Amino acid sequence: MSTIDQNLQAVRHSIASASCEAGRGPHAVKLLAVSKTFGADVVLGAVRAGQTAFGENYLQEALDKMAVVAAALPGTPLEWHFIGPIQSNKTRLIAEHFDWVHTVEREKIAQRLSEQRPLGLAPLNICLQVNTSGEISKSGIAPAELAALAHQVAALPNLALRGLMAIPEPALKFEQQRAAFRPLRLLYEQLRGAGLALDTLSMGMSADMRAAIVEGATIVRVGSALFGSRDYQ
Repeated sequence: MSTIDQNLQAVRHSIASASCEAGRGPHAVKLLAVSKTFGADVVLGAVRAGQTAFGENYLQEALDKMAVVAAALPGTPLEWHFIGPIQSNKTRLIAEHFDWVHTVEREKIAQRLSEQRPLGLAPLNICLQVNTSGEISKSGIAPAELAALAHQVAALPNLALRGLMAIPEPALKFEQQRAAFRPLRLLYEQLRGAGLALDTLSMGMSADMRAAIVEGATIVRVGSALFGSRDYQ
């Protein structure tokens, strides 16, 4: 058994354990393997071990990787999630090649993705990134502005508004981690209460996914626990 096989088994076990702890079903949480900065060989190893959803931050790196993986495993159904900052001049390629985008924080970007999504593809799944901690250096829309953006994005064609994403300030203790994720869950519940058909909370990474799952995460974005440390972030 390869290292990736072993790591995948360990992470899946952790997800299942946290889901059980939260009183949720074993398939309530999707594992998104964050493969940014790792080569196509690593993704191929993960695919062969049964992983199908991958998160990428850097557009050109991701496109190169997708091409290699598609050539090596033609016809294999994979999900590609864009989880990095979005520049306006990159929206067309994102709209053409990805299945999900987790980092929409402006109406302009959503409009461009909507207009540039090829008609032959399924609607592009969208999560709105929220700056729940109020850090000036962090991306994401302010909570007070979220509802207006959510309704605007939900009305756009060729997009499917699925939910919310956040990267809160790191915390070491479990209860502190839970407290950091709670504001996003509450915002999600408020939007659902306002009539938006959301089903996705993208939150939690290698170090805090247990707390995220207990707080309601439906997607956890895991990189280092699967693939090891990176040379750069």
